[in-house]
Amino acid sequence: MKMRTLWLAAGTVMVLAIGGTLAFSPFNAPSVAQVAAPAAPLQVPQSDTQIKLSFAPVVRAVAPSVVNVYATRIEQQAVSPFASDPFFSRFFGEGQFQSRPQESHALGSGVIVDAGGVILTNRHVIEGATDVRIALSDGREFAVDIVIEDAQTDLAVLRVRQPGDVSFPAITFADSDALLVGDLVLAIGNPFGVGQTVTSGIVSALARTGVESSDYEFFIQTDAAINPGNSGGALVDLDGHLVGINTAIYSQSGGSVGIGFAIPANMARLVADAGVSGGEIIRPWFGAKMQAVNSDIAASLGMAAPHGALIAEVAPDGPAARAGFAAGDVILSVDGVAVDDPSAFNFRLATKPIGQATNLERLRSGATEVVSFTVEPAPVAGGDMLATITGKSRFAGASVRQLDAALAEAKDLPYDARGVIVTAIEPGSPAEGMGLRVDDIILALNDIPMDTAGAFAETASKSVRTWQIILQRDGRVTRSIVSG
Repeated sequence: MKMRTLWLAAGTVMVLAIGGTLAFSPFNAPSVAQVAAPAAPLQVPQSDTQIKLSFAPVVRAVAPSVVNVYATRIEQQAVSPFASDPFFSRFFGEGQFQSRPQESHALGSGVIVDAGGVILTNRHVIEGATDVRIALSDGREFAVDIVIEDAQTDLAVLRVRQPGDVSFPAITFADSDALLVGDLVLAIGNPFGVGQTVTSGIVSALARTGVESSDYEFFIQTDAAINPGNSGGALVDLDGHLVGINTAIYSQSGGSVGIGFAIPANMARLVADAGVSGGEIIRPWFGAKMQAVNSDIAASLGMAAPHGALIAEVAPDGPAARAGFAAGDVILSVDGVAVDDPSAFNFRLATKPIGQATNLERLRSGATEVVSFTVEPAPVAGGDMLATITGKSRFAGASVRQLDAALAEAKDLPYDARGVIVTAIEPGSPAEGMGLRVDDIILALNDIPMDTAGAFAETASKSVRTWQIILQRDGRVTRSIVSG
């Protein structure tokens, strides 16, 4: 898979893909100390005077845990540049310009996180793939199934389909919160498909945001060379433990210029643990909308420097409201770890186990205090909040969910937003033919408010001559009339 790359052009940074709360469960993985040492053991450099020594013991221990990932996609490609032109379709017939399936291949890297054959990689490496395979460092190949695709973290979990009696060499996770700027790290992956490659560098920055459009932006920055194909590979410390999953680079050329980014191991471990246990990713919900504290806000609040996450709005009866938080509060730290902005707060909270009491430092009316906050999951949509239309309905093939405060927050909607949101559209269904899309919010059908999933299911199943639909798409409310 080509590396997700951030291009710098005309002074603007753009993200271009070129190619994540669960309790911690330790993985069964070999440590550096468990690896057989050579007759004349080498040592990892510990000081400037030892710089002529070698990183080989670390590489020898970790390399077997890093795999190559091969993803195959079937994409529809038009056979003519005039395929979308209505003029030519009218005179020559649409059948003349039908698209044809074309196979494409992508390459990336992955990290074995369980001896049973569970692999962690980037979601963008396998997104849309119809077939995925991995190759171990010794050349053995295995077909894998996609267990988890988590868009919120750009991580995915794969599982070997038929592992047989093979015990896979799993890596050990490190505490990425213990990383410091200047720490030495190694990046291992398969850049440009040349084969497993190891590069070295330092942690050049921590808690980087604005790198990707994922929900949990909190990246480790390193100058260890990372290139296309390194996506999903390992960033390890000198103990041979995983500190991050390599995922993006800044580049003007598509190659490494010494600014690479990795998803911290403390977030990656949550997704990996869900894949190993076969469960789902359960994340906490704070129940408040936040904004960064700029210089003007800091001055108005009497803060010496702009930092923290300012609460702009609190969900009624949400976890934050029940804990006593209100609009205007500034959260300064989570369990003693300072937060600079909302992204940092979201990351810190997301790595806390559900049910754990967490200490949040709050600034209110010029005074600071520590508030104990019990981490809660977002409310789960029950059966009465979901609906799927079948049969001969014009809406057949559409699945919807009733909006609640948590979902409204996730979709950047007001907490009191009403309606049902489309969660899935079956390909080739009447709903797809009508033009409905995922994330459309249906507000009313034939002047009947769609406040609940039940109301939608009852109304959409009726037989009528025409439908008057009021929906919200990309922030705009539109009204349309379609046949029944």
